[in-house]
Amino acid sequence: MKTIYNPSEEKQSTELAIGTFAISTILFILYIVSNGNGMVLVIAWPFALAAIVVNLIMFVHLMERFIHLPQQRKEIAIKILLLLSNIPITFLYYLVVMKS
Repeated sequence: MKTIYNPSEEKQSTELAIGTFAISTILFILYIVSNGNGMVLVIAWPFALAAIVVNLIMFVHLMERFIHLPQQRKEIAIKILLLLSNIPITFLYYLVVMKS
């Protein structure tokens, strides 16, 4: 019996992308509001490292799905782009923190 893949059932990648974006934005705002308090960085850097690892694992998973499921490539590509959209935002946050 063959299982049919339904991309709308797989919401973890979207939740992960939105969740890491929201948490990193909250940490960034907290850093800015606290006038560059180093204690925020003590929390933010381990979170950033963990977020990179988890997002990388999800990216590899989505790429595997993209390769093996040609019928759903459009939906999977959108999930990949949403996941990758966090990179420039996080880089911008990093630049602002390093310049302050």
